[in-house]
Amino acid sequence: MTNIVPHFIDGAPVGGTSGRLGDVYNPATGRNSAKVPLATAAEVDRAVAAARAAFPAWSAATPLRRARVMFAFKQLLEQNAGRLASLITAEHGKVHSDALGEVARGLEVVEFACGGPHLLKGEVAENVGTRIDSHSLRQPLGVVAGITPFNFPAMVPMWMFPVAIACGNCFILKPSERVPSAALFMAELLTQAGLPDGVFNVVHGDKVAVDALLSHPDVKAVSFVGSTPIAQYIYATGAANGKRVQALGGAKNHMVIMPDADLDQAVDALMGAAYGSAGERCMAISVAVPVTEAVADALVERLAERVHALKIGPGTDPSAEMGPLVTRQHRDKVRGYIDLGIEEGAKLVVDGRRVEIADPECGDGYFIGGTLFDHVTPEMRIYREEIFGPVLAVVRVPDYRTAVDLINAHEFGNGTAIFTRDGDTARAFGAEIEVGMVGVNVPIPVPMAFHSFGGWKRSLFGDHHMHGPEGVRFYTRLKTITSRWPTGIRSGADFVMPTMT
Repeated sequence: MTNIVPHFIDGAPVGGTSGRLGDVYNPATGRNSAKVPLATAAEVDRAVAAARAAFPAWSAATPLRRARVMFAFKQLLEQNAGRLASLITAEHGKVHSDALGEVARGLEVVEFACGGPHLLKGEVAENVGTRIDSHSLRQPLGVVAGITPFNFPAMVPMWMFPVAIACGNCFILKPSERVPSAALFMAELLTQAGLPDGVFNVVHGDKVAVDALLSHPDVKAVSFVGSTPIAQYIYATGAANGKRVQALGGAKNHMVIMPDADLDQAVDALMGAAYGSAGERCMAISVAVPVTEAVADALVERLAERVHALKIGPGTDPSAEMGPLVTRQHRDKVRGYIDLGIEEGAKLVVDGRRVEIADPECGDGYFIGGTLFDHVTPEMRIYREEIFGPVLAVVRVPDYRTAVDLINAHEFGNGTAIFTRDGDTARAFGAEIEVGMVGVNVPIPVPMAFHSFGGWKRSLFGDHHMHGPEGVRFYTRLKTITSRWPTGIRSGADFVMPTMT
């Protein structure tokens, strides 16, 4: 019997009515594991109606009550982290330890949202004018939506909905149809935590569901994480329909290795940052930038040995360091980029196209091995474009200034890192680099939940980064109230601009 992953609307699982079903696969075996209904516009409208009906009571609930629901959800997540990680591994393919790390990073945002009563405090100014006071409020928007990618089925949704819900909004999640089960599991945990029906809803689907959310008049804001072309579409369409939009797009993250860097530390960092989660991370390091030929030669020699030795296998194998890619189509796309790199003249140091998996159950899995290119140049497509796979390109530069200019010239500005022992160099890099998230001897500088996540240039469309203080601002509207309570208030009409004197 085929397993169907249902929608979750108004506090209960709901079967689809469209008649259209998407396939969910186990990437390690290549076998179909479930079906997922693809929503119609009418089903999206049903979810929006449930959220709209729940909004008056939820927005009127005290911030403390909302925070306590988040705290109960946090406890349930901690108790069920292993189960949630297993769902992620089964549908995405990442190794179980990496899936547990994903849950932990999402949990940090839930912990941040537990501070909602403090985060929503406004400001008060007494006597802005004679016997006149002002105070500000942050109030929820209403029904908001999140459209999330396949690579982080739990963490990226948790970048969005805990903050939105703690701020008093009602949320509709449209997860990637490739990895639907984590979203449904989190919906069930939220219900157990005491979240009222309709406050959190899950609608599976493809472009039909996305467009229905972007055009629905009762959806006030949309958050998105994915590729740049889709991020542009989400931003333009949502904004044209009067919505507040934050859309995080693609990346090509560089790591600069200075001559004074600890090379062993840099190699360890590159292995995890380039090949962890099979390179399917928006913060993955996909370009290594060694400064000077001597550093480049030593770096490539050490990397080649390590990449050859990568243990590739199913995510359920405790010894595996890297699992499969998410779909057969994506694996073939990454293979195509490796073919292209050879055609463009890059030196293929380690070829991951012919990886062999020992587990006989994984003969049809979507595996590709770690791949390393040297002598990549900025003109090559494997440098310019986001590959989103376990492919690391080495671009050699003669000096620090060339490295900075190389990074600043790229269309993406999501994340970057520099490895150095020199404080002056690190400080200059942080000031001069045109990238939203910067690491100094930290390869993947994802901010903690109480800071905010987002890139620059074509890596972000919209005015707000995600979670942290920026997330609170995105999911609320500022209202400022100016009041006066003097005696003898009836002084007649005044037709001039008030000056507060």
